[in-house]
Order: sequence, then structure tokens, then C-alpha cells
Amino acid sequence: MYKILLVDDDPDFVAATKTVLESRRDYKVLTASDGVFGLAIARAERPDLIILDVLMPFEDGFTAATELKNDSELSQIPIMMLTSFSQRKGETDISVAQGMALEAEDYIEKPASPQELLRRVDKLLKIYE
Repeated sequence: MYKILLVDDDPDFVAATKTVLESRRDYKVLTASDGVFGLAIARAERPDLIILDVLMPFEDGFTAATELKNDSELSQIPIMMLTSFSQRKGETDISVAQGMALEAEDYIEKPASPQELLRRVDKLLKIYE
């Protein structure tokens, strides 16, 4: 059973994405609504993959991803950035350069089709197992 941590502040998106991911019987999805809570869950649960939104309250996904990659106990967990950031960059003070410098293993734009999301999640889990 693979544990996937989904960190996003949109409850409807989280519910829909969790349903898609858990359609695979070997995926268990843990959720968090912001980067701070996501980091706490990552430290407690040690997921096999972390899917992070960029635009969230309290701590954005870029900051959370940087903290994960700088933590020696969590740095090997693959990160997929799943976001509408490029469509909404004028609505935030988060810089595009922050995202370009990030060491995430994958980056996918919202909305992603369920098939594309599952394909990319499958690929990351196989590479990093």
C-alpha cells in the first residue's frame, strides 16, 4: 500500500483528487489543507509521494517543498507540484523564479485529467520505490 500525501486548500479539489487516486486499490491518500499541516503529516506518516499545491494559506507549496527537500529524513520523498499557479501568477506575490528553482520531481497543471494524474503518480512511485 502506497501512502500519498495531498496538500491543497480547496476541499472540493481534495475530495475529487482523493477519489481518483484511491481508485487504485494500493493507494491510500492522506490530506492536509496547508503547507504547515502538510509538513507535520509528512514527518509523522512518511508518505511515499507528496502532491503539493502552490497557492495555499500559511505556507505556500514552494516553501513547503523546499523545507521537505532540506529535511534529511524527508528529502528522498518525491514531490509532485499540482497547481494552477501559471494561470494565477498575477494574483500572488510568489515569484515564478521560486518555482523554477524547486527540486520537485514532477510538475502538473490543474486541471489534470484523472488518467494523466494516475499515469504520473504511477511513474513517480515506480521510480522512487
